[in-house]
Amino acid sequence: MALPFGWVGRVGGIRFLPAERPLIMPAEILQQPTLVLNRNWQPVHVATVARALVLLWNHRALVVDPEDFQTYTWEHWSKLQPREGEKFIQAVTIRLRVPEVVTLPHYDRVPDTYVTFSRRNLFKRDHNTCQYCGAQPGTEELTIDHVIPRSQGGPTSWTNCVVACVACNKKKGDRTPQQAGMKLRRQPFRPTWRPIYVWKEMRIKSWSKFLSEVYWNVELEQ
Repeated sequence: MALPFGWVGRVGGIRFLPAERPLIMPAEILQQPTLVLNRNWQPVHVATVARALVLLWNHRALVVDPEDFQTYTWEHWSKLQPREGEKFIQAVTIRLRVPEVVTLPHYDRVPDTYVTFSRRNLFKRDHNTCQYCGAQPGTEELTIDHVIPRSQGGPTSWTNCVVACVACNKKKGDRTPQQAGMKLRRQPFRPTWRPIYVWKEMRIKSWSKFLSEVYWNVELEQ
């Protein structure tokens, strides 16, 4: 995605690089996540840094500083100096701070509560933890278990599938937990939408100020 400053010239007193060389920073910086809030400061999406900067440039978003909750337009944000140890994007004449949170001042919708039923999202819901013994051996040693086996009419769904380690899955076999003498740590459930189900890996500490404690206590995928 091209950033808005892909040309030679001055905007607000800042000289930017040519389009073929918009940044002097690793591309992965631009692909890192930025939390997107609606006008009521409710999380509605997770975008890339590149996308967030485009929204900021087009006056469709404001950067939120997690330290003091002050909001910034592109003109003001581009004049701020990066804090010590903070990531930045290097342009010709400025070091642009990487936005971690932005808000959409004209957007008041809330996200759809639907979460795709997938292996990755199931593992996230169950915190990469075996729902029988509590082990966390790593994703390669975890499986998906049908609480009520398919042979007994159990569906493949949020409310009948849990993460289980190989040993517990083998022990349980083609039986229900009751039949196998095993106990679930918690009943499986259909999760509601949260940023955890949008971004694959990275966790941003500053996001905790904009998310519920219930969300933040969930262990993210490493």
